Amino acid sequence: MTAGYLSLTEQDRDEMLAAIGVSSIDDLFEQIPEPVRFAGALNVPPALSESELVRYFEELAAKNVHIGVELSFLGAGIYDHYVPAIVDTILQRGEFLTAYTPYQPEMSQGVLQAIFEYQTAICELTGMDVSNASGYDGFTVAADACFIAKHATGRTKIVLAETLNPQVREVVKTYAPGFGLEVVEVGHTDGVTNPSRIAAAAEGAAAVIFPQPNFFGCLEDAPALAAAAREAGALAVAHVDLTSLGILEAPGAYGCDMAIGEGQSVGNAQSYGGPHYGFLAARTDFIRRMPGRIVGQTTDLDGDRGFVLTLQTREQHIRREKATSNMTTNQTLLALGGLVTLAWLGPQGLRELGETCMSLAAYAKERIALPVAFEQPFFKEVAFRTPRPARDVIREARALGVHPGYCLGRDYEAMDDVILVALTEKRTPADVDRLAAVLEEVCG
Repeated sequence: MTAGYLSLTEQDRDEMLAAIGVSSIDDLFEQIPEPVRFAGALNVPPALSESELVRYFEELAAKNVHIGVELSFLGAGIYDHYVPAIVDTILQRGEFLTAYTPYQPEMSQGVLQAIFEYQTAICELTGMDVSNASGYDGFTVAADACFIAKHATGRTKIVLAETLNPQVREVVKTYAPGFGLEVVEVGHTDGVTNPSRIAAAAEGAAAVIFPQPNFFGCLEDAPALAAAAREAGALAVAHVDLTSLGILEAPGAYGCDMAIGEGQSVGNAQSYGGPHYGFLAARTDFIRRMPGRIVGQTTDLDGDRGFVLTLQTREQHIRREKATSNMTTNQTLLALGGLVTLAWLGPQGLRELGETCMSLAAYAKERIALPVAFEQPFFKEVAFRTPRPARDVIREARALGVHPGYCLGRDYEAMDDVILVALTEKRTPADVDRLAAVLEEVCG
């Protein structure tokens, strides 16, 4: 560190070193082996003035193309759904915007009630008994579910469907060594997961995690997958899209033990891929193993209704060895955006949202003159095969002002010619017609 970055003088630094009993900054790092120390000069450009810095970042920002300029069909886990204006209106209220953790319930009743209502909405949608007060994102909640399953079953094997979002699988595999877990992945057959293969892999497993809908946009036989997991004594965990639950069965209704997922599609803009919020809901059996915290409803000494934090299992609240999570950020503000959106939509609105997405996806399948990659039912994404590498198709389509989707070859072998097209309610039939025309032009 130098005075160019911190407002400390050499005298300030000498006084600080003397106060802690060392003579130099090098003494602070004497425990670090010499071979791993960086001895050269940092490749940092000269300092800029404020006006130069603003100009620099303006030039960088101008290189970005937002969805108001480019017609986008990009999804693959982060979606361009409509965020109602009321979301920002509510979230910019001081009692929500500036709140962190409502440690003092007597001073935080509004925030606590909002979180309580969020938990209720997630439980109603997923068919589960209890929801935590949001998670970091839709990937880390999958690792949390594995931790719950390990302690609930005493087993250490986790089975993942290959049709899960690749980032979900990578995060679980990253956490697995620290949790002492073995991860087994089950491949797909024509874009969906075979229940019999799940049944075989689930023997001796703590949990089976599968998506609904899956990363290819296809609808899995979720009831059969859940049954295969549970028959083997493993917990069935569904990774679901909240926008699908207005028309698809709730995981709790087909026997799942937990329902997890990324909440971005409800109430959050795409935001360059984050930050967003994850949700984790479960049967009551696992309430004491759930990560984070739960807001509960109670009554005070006068008999009036009140809200409190309960079952706080983060390591800053209880002994570290007893904690179920050491992640302190739970994205409550963004989760409340989801609550506002769900309240704004209502049950009928959520159903209409899902129906609109499905109808547009069906129209795209009919209108785009490319073969589909998988002959399976789908929700709001359809995978098409391109006559040449999908990356080239995407690049040339973008030059014409249309982002046609996601190249599945980035994550799956032998899929360099497959493009995943996302259709949300913000797209129109005219938008699909334009996409079809552009793909016809660039695919020849």
